[in-house]
Amino acid sequence: MSEYVRWVSFKKRRITQGRTMTWRSPLALLRDAVLSQKAREKELRSLVSNLPFEGLGKSKQPNRFFKPNAIKTNKYTPLFFIPMNLYEQFHRLANVYFVGLAILNFIPVVNAFQPEVALIPICVIMFLTALKDGWEDFRRYQSDKKLNNMPCLIYSRTAKHYIERRWKDVRVGDFVKVVCNETVPADLLLLHTSDPNNVCHIETSNLDGETNLKQRNALPGLCTSNDVFEPESFNCTVVCEKPNNNLNHFKCFVEKPDKEKTGAGIESLLLRGCTVRNTEHAIGFVVYAGHETKSMLNNNGPRYKRSKLERSFYVWLLINCFNDIVKGHLDSPSLSSFYMFFTMIILLQIGQIFFILTDVDLYDEETDSRVQCRSLNITEDLGQIEYIFSDKTGTLTENKMVFRRCSIMGKDYPHKENANRLALLEETESEENVIFSQSTLSSQASRYDEDSSPVDTHRHGSRHRSKMAVNRQSSMAFSSPLVGSSTSQEEL
Repeated sequence: MSEYVRWVSFKKRRITQGRTMTWRSPLALLRDAVLSQKAREKELRSLVSNLPFEGLGKSKQPNRFFKPNAIKTNKYTPLFFIPMNLYEQFHRLANVYFVGLAILNFIPVVNAFQPEVALIPICVIMFLTALKDGWEDFRRYQSDKKLNNMPCLIYSRTAKHYIERRWKDVRVGDFVKVVCNETVPADLLLLHTSDPNNVCHIETSNLDGETNLKQRNALPGLCTSNDVFEPESFNCTVVCEKPNNNLNHFKCFVEKPDKEKTGAGIESLLLRGCTVRNTEHAIGFVVYAGHETKSMLNNNGPRYKRSKLERSFYVWLLINCFNDIVKGHLDSPSLSSFYMFFTMIILLQIGQIFFILTDVDLYDEETDSRVQCRSLNITEDLGQIEYIFSDKTGTLTENKMVFRRCSIMGKDYPHKENANRLALLEETESEENVIFSQSTLSSQASRYDEDSSPVDTHRHGSRHRSKMAVNRQSSMAFSSPLVGSSTSQEEL
């Protein structure tokens, strides 16, 4: 009896410590294996071509459950703009504080002055903030509309060739043809290219900032390099993983009618937003579209950003509250309302944005574009930047590496032509800074009046002339054998 009690206590102690070894029947193991297989199947998606179902109703489309390729990044709609914007504005402690003061003035026992006077400043401030947020969201809407209406080539079974459609018309299961220097409209499984080796080169600078070309290989076994790919003959099933935001990982396999499977990875995927380079054309099968693409899944959407100045403003607001409680409020209500409106940061932000967008020195003549301010709430943080850390040398050198000198065993071997060329550039820029600091506003105005050409002709003023002087010296700089074999970016 005592041995039985000891055995029961031992089993109880093992159970409480979580170290019991339960015996499982083969049927239970088989059931778990089937359930795990079903769970893995739920993590996959099967895709077929849309061509056999072209012209049929939406209810008969096999890929109708997947999202379309149109994107939408704006936050507001005309119907819900006011409640959503008020909800975001009341996340600011200052707005809650001043609205609370205005509400207290409607109570006769604690009111300090007329309630209407307290409502005017905070209403004006919130109205200006709503206008600013609405303008930013309208710009996002215009950008989305421009992107969704970009042209692309989609194969049509009725027309028997590729027809021009818009990005928003691309669906999962379509065959898209991308030509050289064209942006990929969706995530495509590469099936065929014009290259004899069936490879395609892409540039992913819009995704990861890398300007070097990456190679993508077409799915093998579909056709030979000399054959023309026929989308109507593609009767395979593409099984791939569910959409995710990992830009460097992709797994799928293509199952042919004879049950033969061919695997593919990230080396056969063209991501939305990348650009085809050095390849006449490439044909791909759409596996992810719209907000299910990897680039859009990495886009967390617009955020309501707050600058450091605004965050520190809350601390000073609390300090002023305690100060008024201790010493009392001595200013008149009208003067306080004037201070509240005059010191509002939004008025300063609007002026800052105007000067940033119209600054000629921030104009890029190569891309014919100017600086874009996408968030009006953090412009004052530009004055807080002291150091810039970059892990990409192209950010500092504009991807133009010019040899100047090298040191071997402590001995310098300079390249005289390149050194002279860079020294000339530095000297010209230093002279430009001196002239600019000594010039007056009147001289600048007279100079702009005399020049009747538009902004893009003079652009950087003397800085543009210095670049032209450097270009005139480029033949001398690259005349030596050391850099004579280098190829310019334009020739590439």
